[in-house]
Amino acid sequence: MDAKKLLLALGVVFLGFWMFNDPKGLADTAGTSADAAWGMATQLFQALIRFFGAL
Repeated sequence: MDAKKLLLALGVVFLGFWMFNDPKGLADTAGTSADAAWGMATQLFQALIRFFGAL
């Protein structure tokens, strides 16, 4: 349990450091990640629609 808290704290510190040193880079990365996640979700739902349509 302590390892989880340590990793979470390190992640928060890293994101804070990144935000203060390169906010545009963090924003670009977040936007790119969100676009990729949206594309994968769209593909998943399209595949599910095709699957259930074929039944």
